[in-house]
Amino acid sequence: MANIILGFDFGLKRIGVAVGQQVTQSAQPLDILKADNGVPDWAMIATLITEWGADALVVGLPFNMDRTEQPLTNRAREFGYALEKHFRLPIFFVDERLTTIAAKAEMHEKEIGDNHFYKADSIAAKLIVESWMRDQ
Repeated sequence: MANIILGFDFGLKRIGVAVGQQVTQSAQPLDILKADNGVPDWAMIATLITEWGADALVVGLPFNMDRTEQPLTNRAREFGYALEKHFRLPIFFVDERLTTIAAKAEMHEKEIGDNHFYKADSIAAKLIVESWMRDQ
């Protein structure tokens, strides 16, 4: 069973990251990684994995509301497989529908502006990790 989980909200320009702990069933947003057409700074991800001692990775898959795939779904899946290849850690995928909307609502509720450190992408990653932990 995974104890420390890093979660990713994949995007072509930005990738939100969060860390979760299975024991406490809690997650917190981390930094947002810049991406070049979906390609992240792999060294930065390696640093995060080492820093947090992650033993599993979770990637959100964006689906349409009717559960059909969209062009970004396959790109997010490819990103997950690249993570698995680079870091040899278990990869799990989570349906991330509505996480960005929920993240923006959470930011509004907590009065976190768009210029705040976390931003919606990393809060969406936190929600992705929490969703995965609930399903375990």
